[in-house]
Amino acid sequence: MRLFYDLHLHSCLSPCGSDDMTPNNLVNMAALLGFQLIAVTDHNACGNAGAVLEAGRAAGLVVVPGMELCTAEEAHVVCLFPTVAAAEEFEAIVVRHSPPLKNRPEIFGRQLRLNAADELVAEEERMLLASSFLTAEEAARRVRALGGAAFPAHVDRDSYSLIASLGAIPPEPGFRAAEVSPSGDPRALLRANPELCGLPLLMNSDAHYLENMPDPAAWIDLPEASPEALIAFLNGGLTAPWYRPGRSEDGLSWL
Repeated sequence: MRLFYDLHLHSCLSPCGSDDMTPNNLVNMAALLGFQLIAVTDHNACGNAGAVLEAGRAAGLVVVPGMELCTAEEAHVVCLFPTVAAAEEFEAIVVRHSPPLKNRPEIFGRQLRLNAADELVAEEERMLLASSFLTAEEAARRVRALGGAAFPAHVDRDSYSLIASLGAIPPEPGFRAAEVSPSGDPRALLRANPELCGLPLLMNSDAHYLENMPDPAAWIDLPEASPEALIAFLNGGLTAPWYRPGRSEDGLSWL
């Protein structure tokens, strides 16, 4: 089953995200653009995941609960889970391993928790942009223990990526996929970072605003449209050669 995806989207819970990135706006924009599989990945939190999933069901869109974790290396790692409960359990771990800082909305932006009707439930007081004390290795291990999958975000960027922070993707986390920005050059990235060779390279938007959500440009083949099938792929459980992301315009794998 070929699915157009975007596995790195922020809601209005992320302080640097637009207040317009409500559960229904996010889901309906994704459906309008033609995506079949998306993930909500707010910074260091998953408080809107349940609302986005509920809105996704109403729109006929598969939504994967997740988080964009800022690790102790000051690198971003996308963490995806099969259920909201698993995501919330990981969020509790992140809270215990984060500095006790309060958000300053006048500087960093509001952090809005909404329900599936886009109604305000609460404003998150914890500052979500702070780096956690979890290393990439420990985070990946804990995510997998909860039935999820993790991959390093926007590895081609010169900030908040594992390559920018460490110079390379370390082998210890055992990542089975990596993310490249839509404007990135995957072939140049592979030449400079051979440790990525053989890994699927995912293209996600990292959109924080509705106007930054792009038309579908990458697809993935899965046996079914479900969080479980996606997580199995991201953990290397699906090894057939056609389980590889590609660009819609040429149908070619990035690898």
